[in-house]
Amino acid sequence: MASLLSISTHSSTHSSGHNDPDDPSVETLLEAALCATNEQRAARLRKEAVVLTLDLADGLAHRYQGRGIELDDLVQVARMALVKASLGYRPGMGHGFAPYASATISGELKRHFRDCGWSVRPPRRLQELRADVVAQEEQLCHELRRIPSVAELATSLDVASADVREAAACSAGYRAESLSAPDAWGSTLADHVPCPGDPFAALETSAALGSLVAQLPERDRRILTMRFVDEMTQAEIGSRLGVSQMQVSRLLSAVLGRLRTDLLDERGTA
Repeated sequence: MASLLSISTHSSTHSSGHNDPDDPSVETLLEAALCATNEQRAARLRKEAVVLTLDLADGLAHRYQGRGIELDDLVQVARMALVKASLGYRPGMGHGFAPYASATISGELKRHFRDCGWSVRPPRRLQELRADVVAQEEQLCHELRRIPSVAELATSLDVASADVREAAACSAGYRAESLSAPDAWGSTLADHVPCPGDPFAALETSAALGSLVAQLPERDRRILTMRFVDEMTQAEIGSRLGVSQMQVSRLLSAVLGRLRTDLLDERGTA
């Protein structure tokens, strides 16, 4: 067992690129491990099977990157799950080791997100539905070549639209960002807190922003008005627009990012 676990401690995000999870030798190795009378030989055979399927674990880990947990941690979890799958798999049952291992690895990755990725923990039902919504939204974006509506997501997942909105709303509790965490532009949230001792700078910024906001498309201006004038939540805005809270979050980030860039450009040329 120790030799198997040692594989997962080498959490490099780059595998050999030559592994094949459907290699028939994997089945042969695992079957031989079950028949082995010596535990050391069984462990060695399982380790060989695991090494042959590392690409499967690493590939699944990469699918979950960019969602708040470091890729190295995800690779570690995925490889541990691969080891677990090698211990629990019974050759000849089901559709082969690759599908069995994929299900085991995906389950462990989702469990890791539930346990480690939430600053405010919603019910497990919503956590699981949120993961399904995120995955389905990505798929529909590719198929439709646009952001799907809440109704389209609900139909695709065979759930109520209200459930999709509720799952999207719980994203607000997922990995709250630190005030000192840098954004894509290298600044932090704390950098944008107005300084009470510099009213002239605040007035100048307000005037410049007013001009830039006036140049935005109508939909972007409407979103900003609902969020910062009407003080609506992202979930409420999503309900008004017929999109998910996650989509509202992305739209807001894009609009604010554009305003920030334009404001910096304007100051740079002043």
